[in-house]
Parts: sequence; structure tokens; C-alpha cells
Amino acid sequence: MAKDLDPLTEIRRICLALPETSERLSHGSPSFFIREKKTFMSFHDGHHDNDRVHLWCPAPPGVQEQMVEAEPERFFRPPYVGGRGWLGVYLDVDPDWDEIEGIAEEAFRHVAPKTVLAQLDA
Repeated sequence: MAKDLDPLTEIRRICLALPETSERLSHGSPSFFIREKKTFMSFHDGHHDNDRVHLWCPAPPGVQEQMVEAEPERFFRPPYVGGRGWLGVYLDVDPDWDEIEGIAEEAFRHVAPKTVLAQLDA
């Protein structure tokens, strides 16, 4: 994909393609939900004392630490939710949208109910 894609447009395309997802503002940021309840991704642009474009998403145990240690220029521990293992991903470092899509799906799988996962896997 081209470098000049709008990050929020791409995040919307990726997240809203997953089953039973929706978008609404949460704490002032565009956020993506499963069945209007469980957050699996939030987009931030100049929020929480971080002026870089980035996203937050839940991650399986150990993933946050592994990613932040391996690539601190691209991944970080976000405030508020970082202590629960959520991963922060900077989108201003020439994002690999295929990788971001994989991260979004992994976040979705981490919090989605089994019935929704069955739709994804069908």
C-alpha cells in the first residue's frame, strides 16, 4: 500500500471489516468495538501527552514486552491500559499495513466472544 494513506481511514477499513464491529468515540478517540461492548482498538492523534499518531490494542500475555523490546521506535506501552498488556503502535513510522491488519486481528481474537470468532473463521 502507498505510504501516503490516511492512518485513520486505514484503521477504519481494517477494523470495520471484522465481524460485528462498530466505531464510536471513547475518551475522545475513535475506538472500535465488538458487539458495541468490547474495545479492541483505539486510534490516537495527539492524545495523552503523545503527539504522534498511534493506536492502542489488547495483546496476548507477553506480546507487549516482546514487541516494545524488539522495536521501541514502533511499539510502546500505552498509558492507562499498558499495565493490562495492551500494545501501543506508532503509525508515523511508515506503517506496514499488512502487519497492522494482523495486529488488529490478533487484538480482535484476544477479546472477541467465541461466537464472533466462529464468524471470523468461517
